[in-house]
Amino acid sequence: MSTSAHLYNRARFIDSVPRLDRLPTGPGREVAFAGRSNAGKSSALNAITGRRALAHTGKTPGRTRMINLFDLGEGRRLVDLPGYGYARVDRATREAWEALLTAYLVERRILVGTVLVMDIRRGLTDLDRRLLGLVADGGHALHILLTKADKLKRGAAGSALERTRRDVEEAGVEATLQLFSATRAIGIADVHGVLDEWFGFPTE
Repeated sequence: MSTSAHLYNRARFIDSVPRLDRLPTGPGREVAFAGRSNAGKSSALNAITGRRALAHTGKTPGRTRMINLFDLGEGRRLVDLPGYGYARVDRATREAWEALLTAYLVERRILVGTVLVMDIRRGLTDLDRRLLGLVADGGHALHILLTKADKLKRGAAGSALERTRRDVEEAGVEATLQLFSATRAIGIADVHGVLDEWFGFPTE
């Protein structure tokens, strides 16, 4: 367990908002979690905070339909964005989700970093590449979690990590990357280190 784990364990849900004008105003720092609907985003949030039921998980991907906000105190928030690319919804709803996600990533001024959650077995998809572009347009930091790393052997997982690193570099985007598994608690301390820096938490 990382020395800052208790800072994330105090996370609490505060609101779900359908539009940017419903987001909290004033100074602060937000870190967004984004990714395909079946990449394990909610499980990652729960593992990172040590709160098993903080973010909703279920058998049906695509349940995050609004921007969900989790407070860490002193204006610091974790933000769970709508998943993309899988949910079986009508076109109008899907377009509304995409517009909300795009507007948040590009326009939210207190967004300091985005964590892109990717299934290590799928690699970088076209939709992930589109999100990379949005993060670049927003001008904030990017960290990539390759989730479900426990599903691959160590050598295969390492190869997938390097392949994704090359793909991101070829896309012209700066990012840090790591292996992650919510079920095996792999990489949680590493994520905490990244978040500590983004949020301005003291480090030891």
